[in-house]
Amino acid sequence: MEHFTIQTITILPGTAKDGHREPFDELTIRAGDTISIVGPTGSGKSALINDIEVFAEQDTVTGRTVLVNGEAPPEQICRDPANKPIALIAQTSKCLADLQVRQFLEMHCAARGLDSAETVDETIALANEFTGEALSGEMRMTRLSGGQTRSLMIADALLVSNTPIILLDEVENAGIFKDRVMARLREYGRAVLFVTHDPFVALLSDRRIVMRNGAVVSVLEPGDVEAETLAEVAAMDGRLHAIRERIRAGELLTGGV
Repeated sequence: MEHFTIQTITILPGTAKDGHREPFDELTIRAGDTISIVGPTGSGKSALINDIEVFAEQDTVTGRTVLVNGEAPPEQICRDPANKPIALIAQTSKCLADLQVRQFLEMHCAARGLDSAETVDETIALANEFTGEALSGEMRMTRLSGGQTRSLMIADALLVSNTPIILLDEVENAGIFKDRVMARLREYGRAVLFVTHDPFVALLSDRRIVMRNGAVVSVLEPGDVEAETLAEVAAMDGRLHAIRERIRAGELLTGGV
């Protein structure tokens, strides 16, 4: 994005489903932040990231306001898709255009004014770090699995869109390598918000926004106090991944796991 750098995204409170004001003053997101959004189904998790994605100005059902660098966002990032600083990767990410992966990426590079020669290959290589189902540039976008599609969209957001903020809605449901995704997102210094029910993703995040009844009810910053629990959950997650891959390979799980 030219001539404009995002330093902070600030969310000002709106109202819960019962009409009461949300019990926080403001939430600030900075480069490199990893934030998970947790809560029961229907608690307003997706509504929160949608407010961020559209730069809400008290014009959504929640009544929240989203500021950029402490002010109303400039028109250039609200209306011009090429300057959009936020990538939203939803639960049902699916491409309807029957293009090859390479053609899709080349088209996106052209829209962003990028040289596609190296970027396309780098994006495909990065996507393959996130999924156990290898994808190639010749595959059709409409034939990709959920995990392949989600992996490609994350890689695309990092290398082609190059957005400073990435919103991920329940990435764990696509069967991708969550720890690799988190590591790469940190490496690239993106601000990332995860809507998640996955304890591993939640524990890997620096902060947790807790939702209930359509409102943000608390923000947790665990620091190192959950380190032991994270190690235990990481081991469990690794075992479950190994079992999942054995089942996919057609093995019978006998004699324990």
